[in-house]
Amino acid sequence: MAQTTENMQQVLDEADCLHSQEEVEKAITNMAAAITDKLSDKNPIVYCVMTGGLIFSGKLLPLLNFPLELSYIHATRYRMQTTGGILDWKVEPTESLEGRTVLILDDILDEGTTLKAITEYCQQRGAKEVYSGVLVDKMHDRKSYPGQKCDFTGIEVIDRYLFGYGMDYKGYWRNAPGIYAVKGL
Repeated sequence: MAQTTENMQQVLDEADCLHSQEEVEKAITNMAAAITDKLSDKNPIVYCVMTGGLIFSGKLLPLLNFPLELSYIHATRYRMQTTGGILDWKVEPTESLEGRTVLILDDILDEGTTLKAITEYCQQRGAKEVYSGVLVDKMHDRKSYPGQKCDFTGIEVIDRYLFGYGMDYKGYWRNAPGIYAVKGL
C-alpha cells in the first residue's frame, strides 16, 4: 500500500512522544561536551552515517568547537542466513584512516551490526582509534555482541519502533521534532 501524507500524519498524531525536542537538544549538548573533552586534541575525522545520522550530526557538529574533518559514509547491512549479513557500502570512506582518530555518528544503536562492521572497517584501514556516538541507544538484549555500547550516547530508550531526529517510519518522519514511538509497536 502506498503511503499518503494522511497516513503519515496519523502515525505522528497517534505516536507516543518519548523525548521532546528540548530533551533531545539537551542530550546533544551534553554529548558535545563529552566528545569535546575526549577528542578536542586528537584531530579526528568525523563520519556521519547516512541517512539516519544526518539530523543528529547536523545538530551536534556546531557544538564541537575544535578542529575536525567531516565526511560521510553510507552503508547498509543485509542479513544472509549463512553469514549473518554483509556490509554493503553505498559510499565508502575516501580519506586515509592510517593513524587517525575516527568518530562515527549515527542516529541509533539498535542491534548494532552495521556500526560494528563500520568500526571494524575503520580499524582494518589503520585507524589509531575509533569512537562511536549515537543519539539513541535502544535498550534490549539483541545487540550484535553482549554489552555493546557506544562511546557517546545521548538518550537510552525502551525497545519500541522509533522515529524522529533522523530515525524514520517507512521513509517518513525523520524530521519529527522529538523522539516518538509508533503506537502499538
